[in-house]
Amino acid sequence: MSATPHQPTVTEREARQVAEAAREQGWQKPSFAKELFLGRFRLDLIHPHPLPAAEDTLRGEEFLAKLRDFCETKIDSARIEREARIPDETITGLKELGALGMKIDTKYGGLGLTQVYYNKALALVGSVNPALGALLSAHQSIGVPQPLKLFGTQEQRDTFLPRCARTDISAFLLTEPDVGSDPARLATTAVRDGDDYILDGVKLWTTNGVVADLLVVMARVPKSEDGKGGITAFVVEAASEGVTVENRNAFMGLRGLENGVTRFHRVRVPAANRIGPEGAGLKIALTTLNTGRLSLPAMCAGAGKWCLKIAREWTSVREQWGKPVALHEAVGSKISFIAATTFALEAVLDLSSQMADENRNDIRIEAALAKLYGSEMACLMADELVQIRGGRGFETAASLAARGERAVPAEQVLRDLRINRIFEGSTEIMHLLIAREAVDAHLSVAGDLIDPDKSLSEKAKAGANAGVFYARWLPKLVAGAGQLPRSYNEFHHDVDLSTHLRYVERNARKLARSTFYAMSRWQGRMETKQGFLGRIVDIGAELFAMSAACVRAELLRTQGDHGREAYQLADAFCRQSRIRVEELFGRLWTNTDDIDRKVVKGVLSGTYTWLEEGVLDPSGDGPWIADATPGASTRENVHRPIR
Repeated sequence: MSATPHQPTVTEREARQVAEAAREQGWQKPSFAKELFLGRFRLDLIHPHPLPAAEDTLRGEEFLAKLRDFCETKIDSARIEREARIPDETITGLKELGALGMKIDTKYGGLGLTQVYYNKALALVGSVNPALGALLSAHQSIGVPQPLKLFGTQEQRDTFLPRCARTDISAFLLTEPDVGSDPARLATTAVRDGDDYILDGVKLWTTNGVVADLLVVMARVPKSEDGKGGITAFVVEAASEGVTVENRNAFMGLRGLENGVTRFHRVRVPAANRIGPEGAGLKIALTTLNTGRLSLPAMCAGAGKWCLKIAREWTSVREQWGKPVALHEAVGSKISFIAATTFALEAVLDLSSQMADENRNDIRIEAALAKLYGSEMACLMADELVQIRGGRGFETAASLAARGERAVPAEQVLRDLRINRIFEGSTEIMHLLIAREAVDAHLSVAGDLIDPDKSLSEKAKAGANAGVFYARWLPKLVAGAGQLPRSYNEFHHDVDLSTHLRYVERNARKLARSTFYAMSRWQGRMETKQGFLGRIVDIGAELFAMSAACVRAELLRTQGDHGREAYQLADAFCRQSRIRVEELFGRLWTNTDDIDRKVVKGVLSGTYTWLEEGVLDPSGDGPWIADATPGASTRENVHRPIR
């Protein structure tokens, strides 16, 4: 599809360069997951399991108690689902509770919760209604507070953070009607005019945008004598003249989500509201997401807990053929999957969050893996719950209540969770993002060898550097602790988890060898092998989850807190995960990727249109992508600030 007149025409190479420039360059701190992809099982980076400070725990538990009481007595989830809107009084109550400022420092009026307790709060709220969890998460994880915390000036923090902590809802605006995961095509502009910038453009899927008071907006600044230009971040007052919320979008799930389309027409934004320098916007967005992504797996882990509760209660009272359905193996295996996976998701979440709080490790890969793995596995768990519930799982909670049965919203949870595989980086984009970080060490020493634009002398230099690196690295992939029968014996108690950690160590080396072989085989074409890269990442995600599950089980054992049961759940999860890992390794080299590409070409060329005959298309008329030409709005402003 050609670019519209106002939209930049961007080649594939240019798009990659924009994304690469926005990456965090280098690794100043260790990363367990990065080491894992390199074949080095650094258990010492996550074990013993890091723990929060006593004062952080006390403050977090006190707030969770208040939040739980509010959720139990003041939130009507059925009403939100029925009316497709969160009542104003509910949001006002959350403001009064301080929930808008969970992650904001106390000196700005926030609660100053750690990432661990922020996630616990999101899991709690999200279990009552995921749309509420999304509102709080979008406000604090990617909205105004987090970018200002990381990149804002002291004046900006003093100005905006007290508002965000108690009264003002914020939103994050990056996506446009024809710009998704390719920010190089960004069309919204911000042109310098004295002490202001003039903002023009249209933003799509603005979570919280309908009710927001403050916006983080990404816009393209033209290069000038005074500035380098590029994608830049701004804090924008939602009530500014020229800002119009043109539509409140509706979705298959998250019916209370305040997500819209926002148009900017000659909106004046003070230069003092620019976050960071010109051209730093995309880097700010990606860095913000490094920890911001942990909010989604928090709600996914919470959903798993709820699915387990309903599965346990339902299958113990529902009898078929003379016994509870839980005791039928076909159903029991689903319950085991939900229980074991919930344990692992919470393990991954808590480990990643505590590492984020301590700031000892670089967790960009861990957070991305938590988001990827959590969103995928939560959908599977919700789908299994619907299957366990049978027809009642497909029936709405309102319908169940109307005919006298317990109003269990299983189908709603399945619908609500589905967006998490798309939110804040789709599964496909997460695969590529993580794969890029996972092979960073290789590209740093051998990247010039496969870059067609590099000269022969540059390639020769890269070859020499690569030779030194691989001469040291490759021999270490041959043998390791995973082949010694007594390795990790501190995890051997009534249940033996040491065998799973040895498996992780062996297969981390196998994963690294597979990656090296693929780079040697495909070289510059490696980046086009998205199926292969996705499987590499999925293997890494499973190995990370296994490691986290074992470490969490050992932590609970040493604390005397359900240690025996935790070991059982970790063992079950690892055994299930190992089956998936073996399948993924097999599919690295035995797959349908080549034939799939041929079929896709045939579909796009119209070769198979005969297969589409015999049906009618109920879709309406209209363009596939709405016109986003800059200009004054012709639609009613549906902006609805909550006061």
